[in-house]
Amino acid sequence: MDSLTLDPERGMKVTMMLADAAQVADGKLYIMGGGWNVTGPMAVPFAIALMVEVPWHLTNRPHAFTMEVIDLDGNAVSVDTPNGQEPVRFEGNFEVGRPPGVRSGSLLPFMAAINSGPIPWPCGSHFEWRLTIDGQTHEDWRLAFGTRPEAQSNAA
Repeated sequence: MDSLTLDPERGMKVTMMLADAAQVADGKLYIMGGGWNVTGPMAVPFAIALMVEVPWHLTNRPHAFTMEVIDLDGNAVSVDTPNGQEPVRFEGNFEVGRPPGVRSGSLLPFMAAINSGPIPWPCGSHFEWRLTIDGQTHEDWRLAFGTRPEAQSNAA
C-alpha cells in the first residue's frame, strides 16, 4: 500500500485535552484555558475536550465510551461523594453519520466537552484519564495529569 492509500480497517484517532472549560457548538469544539497537566491542590472545575475521528467503516453505528481516572498503579481512582466512595468516570454514547457527499474512506469527527465540578484530588499525586471506546483502548487514548504538593498552594 503506498503512502497515499488509506487503510480501510484503521481505527479511531483521538485527541484529548484538559481545560478550564469546553463546549461543542455548531460542529466546533471551543476550549477555554486548555492544555494544562497540573492542577490543585485546591479542587477546581475542569473539562476534558475530546475529538474522536471516526473512520468511514465505523460510522452509522452506535459507540459507547468511558473516561476514567487511574493512578500510577493502574487502579481506578475513587473520591468521596454524597453516596460514599465512587470511581471518577464519565460515560456516554455517540454515533457519527455519513453526510451526503462525503467521500468514502473519510474520517468523520465526533466532539465532546465533558465539564466537571471540582474534584478533591490528593496533593502531590499523578493520575491518568483513560478513554475506552466499545471496550477497547489505545496507548494514545490517555491524558496524564498531576496535582501540586500542599506546600505550593500559596505560591500558585
